[in-house]
Amino acid sequence: MVVTRPTGNHCRNCYARTHGNQGIKTLKSVLVPINPEGWKFVAIFAAITVVLFLITEPLGWIGVILTLWCAYFFRDPDRITPVDENLVISPADGRVCMISKAPLPKELELDDKTPRTRVSIFMNVFNVHVNRCPVNGEIIGEAYVPGKFVNAELDKASENNERQILLVRDKEGREFGVVQIAGLVARRILCDVGRGSQLKAGERFGLIRFGSRVDVYLPEGVEPKVIVGQTTIAGETILADIAAKGAEAAVGEIR
Repeated sequence: MVVTRPTGNHCRNCYARTHGNQGIKTLKSVLVPINPEGWKFVAIFAAITVVLFLITEPLGWIGVILTLWCAYFFRDPDRITPVDENLVISPADGRVCMISKAPLPKELELDDKTPRTRVSIFMNVFNVHVNRCPVNGEIIGEAYVPGKFVNAELDKASENNERQILLVRDKEGREFGVVQIAGLVARRILCDVGRGSQLKAGERFGLIRFGSRVDVYLPEGVEPKVIVGQTTIAGETILADIAAKGAEAAVGEIR
């Protein structure tokens, strides 16, 4: 069989389409979608930037940088979530700042006071702040608690700071606590779901502005597969495997 190579304009058009498609893919990888909540802030920053340019050009360029940072802060990329009913997926981008034992938040008014493993993930101002559900399940309980804005990395933040608490039950009857905690800089918790909402693991349910923490309370006897200091990716990083109930917690070392 003889294969002929395109020539002339046809060849140039093929070349243009190939490289054009590659350029579009590259552009999409850089221009990450922005969460709808962020557009009004980007607009405010942009308006301030125009005013700063009218005052003096150097200030205007500072405004440009801050506007770009605002768009970066509210970025909302898609994630590839493992499909497995037994996996608990990270609800937040950030760093595991604490793994401790604690009962579900008292604000849920539950009779169960059994200490559970609590994984705390700290989000700094450079992390994606969109939060995602850690498991497939239904929201069966919720509570909003006004509070202070101390450093979210501190243990007392789970008791003192403003927070939004959700209780999620999966189809096997297992219950998970998910708590959005405002931080030192954060001044607003946004939660788009409530009692009765059905969510899938990795599905978006809210965000926190600007620097904060999310706690996940695992079922009794389930140990985490992450380690303090480890970086997590919302919707992708596996926090725990319920099927491995009774297994020892993960250990790690800096290399």
